[in-house]
Amino acid sequence: MRLHHRRTAILGMKARPITPITNVLARFVGVLAVLVSLSADVQAQPRVARIGVIAVGLPSESAPSLDAFRRRMIELGYVEGRNIAIDVRFAAAEAEAYRNAAAELVARKVDVLLTANTAATRAAKLQTTTIPIVMVHVGDPDTSGLVNSLSRPGGNVTGQSFLGPELSLKGFDLITEAVPRAKRVALLYDPELVNRDPPDFRPVRDAAQKKGVTLVPVRLPRSGDLDAAFAAAGQPLPSALVVVAVGPSEQLRIAEFATQHRIPAIFSQREAINAHALMSYGPNFVEFWRGAATYVDKILKGAKPADLPVERASAFQLTINLKTAKALGITLPASVMTRADQLIE
Repeated sequence: MRLHHRRTAILGMKARPITPITNVLARFVGVLAVLVSLSADVQAQPRVARIGVIAVGLPSESAPSLDAFRRRMIELGYVEGRNIAIDVRFAAAEAEAYRNAAAELVARKVDVLLTANTAATRAAKLQTTTIPIVMVHVGDPDTSGLVNSLSRPGGNVTGQSFLGPELSLKGFDLITEAVPRAKRVALLYDPELVNRDPPDFRPVRDAAQKKGVTLVPVRLPRSGDLDAAFAAAGQPLPSALVVVAVGPSEQLRIAEFATQHRIPAIFSQREAINAHALMSYGPNFVEFWRGAATYVDKILKGAKPADLPVERASAFQLTINLKTAKALGITLPASVMTRADQLIE
């Protein structure tokens, strides 16, 4: 009876189903497929390249240049937040501000540094010898030691350049041709933005001597006091002004100063015309930023700065503000007027 009861109890138990080995394998393969898919998705996400930019002046002053850079990057297939991040530092025209901006961006381990001028490029190069640096517009980077040569930069710096001394000489020739009565001409420069202080003005001095013109270099003071700077240069005030190298915010302030003192002035940047400067002659600096995007694209795709030749500006534009000429009582000669690319009336 006991055996019969025990057997009955055993037979009465519900047997647990045995999971076939094929089901186990199927589940494993499914999990593995999900993991592979997730891994593929992670690998498919584009790497976000970080571009550090050292701009000059206020954000509003650099906006046209940065917009041009961003538009060109979009054309080249880059979208902020997806495969590129642009980190901008706005530096005042002071060595310490450039150093701080460069140090911050290098510490963030950006992939490429974009530098707006000579001082920014020099500050960036002092901070790193490995991160590629693309200079936007620098006068004579080879003579200042930023690159070994224009055709073979050799280090971690490349980009675009304009003709520094030649541009100053051209500005001097134009303003003295436009204003033949000008016998005392000032050359105004910011020491933070030139390769050496004072700059090499020998070509302009030679031209001035031939024309019987007194050349007066004027160093832009850190205080920004233009009246004091020109007073230190001696009297009388110059009868014409060539602005050699200053930041965008200073350009406008100097143009207003020249207008106030009725001094015909020529600038290298077109924006000074908006502040009633008489003339501007120089390359299209905003277009330089489009060109900088091409350099950045090549570097992100594996090119080395040492192998990318420095491009020099080849096209220059002369703009004349006829309203300012009239206000100053200047009748511009036909030899100057016919060479103008743009006349502001």
